Amino acid sequence: MSRITTHVLDAVRGRPAVGVAVTLSGPGGIVATGATDGDGRLRDLGPQDLPEGDYRIEFATGAWFDAQGIDAFYPRVVIDFRLGAGHHHVPLLLSPFAYSTYRGS
Repeated sequence: MSRITTHVLDAVRGRPAVGVAVTLSGPGGIVATGATDGDGRLRDLGPQDLPEGDYRIEFATGAWFDAQGIDAFYPRVVIDFRLGAGHHHVPLLLSPFAYSTYRGS
């Protein structure tokens, strides 16, 4: 299991956001890339043995909204966070003109 996971929800439709491209970067550059699955989740974003430190998850929201035929304000969502001990879940609730995130479990 990855030390970092994410979940993207389409807050307008009330459904998982399937196929959102995601990039995880850390102190040494890009750590992992992937896309959300049929449940809007990315369960294998990077290895289990990541060192503690500052990381960034970038979601390619503009490309995803374009593929849905939806005009949106944010071409990408970038979340910077500090990785401490244990597992970190970083969810994204997404709409064309707003987004929200929090540290999940």
